Amino acid sequence: AWKFPGGLSNPGEDIGDTAVREVFEETGIKSEFKSILSIRQQHKHPGAFGKSDMYIICRMEPTSFRISFCQHECLRCEWMDLEQLARTENTTPITSNVAKLLLFGYREGFDRIDITMREFPAVYTGLVYKLYHRELPEPYRNMT
Repeated sequence: AWKFPGGLSNPGEDIGDTAVREVFEETGIKSEFKSILSIRQQHKHPGAFGKSDMYIICRMEPTSFRISFCQHECLRCEWMDLEQLARTENTTPITSNVAKLLLFGYREGFDRIDITMREFPAVYTGLVYKLYHRELPEPYRNMT
């Protein structure tokens, strides 16, 4: 079945950094994290070490395009048309739905679906935290 690249985060690794690393490890494509598109939550997954599992689906922008895929993790790897990916029987339900989300974003604007990230200073000196949320309209972003 066709699916998007994915994998586990390393301890202390941010969501966007995990996505960039996993895309590169599996496909050889360099990319940049843009946003979170959706989150899948699942309990009692056999591969989740007895824990609840969260699968965070990110929107990425490629900065390279030549595929050099990992043959230990992938049988095939190729660029596909999103409409074809959304409709093919040989795809996972998550991949089909994410392809539809991406089509909607391209047609209607990613501001309608993206969950973006902003860094803020934490209450602990020298530390920051990342807040993921839908982008606020301009008047609300600049409120003082």
